[in-house]
Amino acid sequence: MTTDVAAPAAETTAANGHGTNGHGEIHSTASLKALLIGSIGVVYGDIGTSPLYALREAVVAASGPSGVVDPAAVLGVVSLILWALIIVVTMKYVVILLRADNHGEGGTLALMALAQRAVSRGAGTIVLLGIISGALFYGDAVITPALSVLSAIEGIKLVTAAFDPYVVPLTVLILLVLFAAQSRGTAHVAAFFGPIMCIWFAIIAIGAIIPVMQHPAVLQALNPILAVSFMLHHGMIGFVTLGAVFLAVTGAEALYADLGHFGKKPIQTAWLFIVLPSLALNYLGQGALVIADPKAIENPFFLMFPDWALIPMVGLATVATVIASQAVITGAYSLTQQAIQLGLLPRFEIRHTSESQFGQIYIPRINLLLFIAVVLLVVMFRSSSALASAYGISVTGTMVVTGMMGFVVIWRVWKWSPIAAAALIAPFLFLDFTFLAANLLKVLEGGWVPLALGSIVMLLMYTWRRGSRLLFEKSRKLEFPLADLVAMLEKRPPQRVPGTAVFLTSDPISAPTALMHSLKHYKVLHEKNVILTIETAATPRVDPSERVRLEQISNTFTKITLKFGFMESPNVPKALAIARKLGWQFDIMSTSFFLSRRALKPAAHSGMPRWQDHLFIALSRTANDATDYFQIPSGRVVEVGTQVTV
Repeated sequence: MTTDVAAPAAETTAANGHGTNGHGEIHSTASLKALLIGSIGVVYGDIGTSPLYALREAVVAASGPSGVVDPAAVLGVVSLILWALIIVVTMKYVVILLRADNHGEGGTLALMALAQRAVSRGAGTIVLLGIISGALFYGDAVITPALSVLSAIEGIKLVTAAFDPYVVPLTVLILLVLFAAQSRGTAHVAAFFGPIMCIWFAIIAIGAIIPVMQHPAVLQALNPILAVSFMLHHGMIGFVTLGAVFLAVTGAEALYADLGHFGKKPIQTAWLFIVLPSLALNYLGQGALVIADPKAIENPFFLMFPDWALIPMVGLATVATVIASQAVITGAYSLTQQAIQLGLLPRFEIRHTSESQFGQIYIPRINLLLFIAVVLLVVMFRSSSALASAYGISVTGTMVVTGMMGFVVIWRVWKWSPIAAAALIAPFLFLDFTFLAANLLKVLEGGWVPLALGSIVMLLMYTWRRGSRLLFEKSRKLEFPLADLVAMLEKRPPQRVPGTAVFLTSDPISAPTALMHSLKHYKVLHEKNVILTIETAATPRVDPSERVRLEQISNTFTKITLKFGFMESPNVPKALAIARKLGWQFDIMSTSFFLSRRALKPAAHSGMPRWQDHLFIALSRTANDATDYFQIPSGRVVEVGTQVTV
């Protein structure tokens, strides 16, 4: 069953423009230093823990079937990693895409809404790209915790092989604690994320200094010619290696996704002066170690440190990977909230875990699904090397889509000529497609996992959006025009009862089903009646002054439209209280909210295949109750049941 209130997709127009920071007042009150440290803890957890496995997997791939580590190949791999960090992360994300903000917000769905708003034709294609990138992000959200925590715990094996059987159980235990703690919120522990990750970046840089000093020849990797030469001379092995090299830049999307939480300047400053130098030095150190001792390829990250530091480093790495996992889990919650508001997913229960910090949310259903998927991955693959093959495809896919939508924004929003926009984005898209092609070679080795996950989520999003549209169009044909009904009721009014009735509907032109059934069964009408529509804007947030729009239809009927941003949680009573300033007397205790609860049945002829009809109906049954979602007091709600075919 589903309620007759849809969260419309972002067709609602909003002010054009870019660069306006919806959080400008937040960013100005918090010091740059605090935001910088905070961004290091949240934004750079994923990419910051990549040294645990990225160089090892890339060098193993470069060694080919023989497995012999060639010092020249190691230099080429290190060079590829360094220049991937410089070109993909620094130039594409830090320099260009951080400027493509949607009223201060970043991320794949924020970019989708921005691009969709800017085009008059082809909006459907933009939405499809948003669905693809959003779906692929869930694949990333599943693999990151599994791979990161597993790679950290594997460091224990270097202390003694006796710990080997306990790696997987210990990883599962840590993940269980991590996901179980989500319901309590992260507001209290998030303050420690930044300082801990600052310590992490400092130590991984310091640990690399001695190997680099002992073998300074590794500094030749700073020359991009070595990277190009490696690719030219290694043929197919070089192409396969590129897929592993990409592991070093996974997490780059987080720079853009967390733009709204920290602002452009703290994220850019943290990357250029702390994160990038630390990562570059660490990769150079690992490369120097492997060149000096090819056997160190077993685990070059941990072997850079002396024996007495192994246990503390495993502990620190575990904490760092938990922080990286937390960031991606929180990202999955935020993406789900945006997808619900944009009409791409059914309503899920969303709990706010902090009264003081915006965006601290917890979605029980998503948390459970993520936990099950992550544990299954750990149990199936059992090692970070095996799991690394599954990583990369979802991230490269997201990067390709982000590049495409970035082109639209640069062209239509920034008002560049299409040739200039293409010239700017084309080199990055070429690199993204190359990385994607290299990662697709790993489909049979585990790359099918994120593709399967992404395909399932994509199907669910497309089905929900398509089904909602068909249901909306079918309902409109069957419903009575509101203006005609109001005219009839004013001319020959039924029995009046005191109080206010609010009828929620997704179609303000037609008479709400709940109103028609109320008249049919109760044969009475309240003294004041409100037709309430809730819209989702194409902006992250809506200014309170633009929240409420009132239109008087007759003496007893008022049409009210509430507008929320796609990153806001709709609170209907709080929004209606704003209407008092516009002259409407709102008292929650004398107001009844009428909602129609629809039981969906498959129609004989539908715009979707039969199996998709059943899938849409199943999704509608999982939707959270509109009363809870719109935060309406349950004691003030009257639900009217009706059966609809779709």
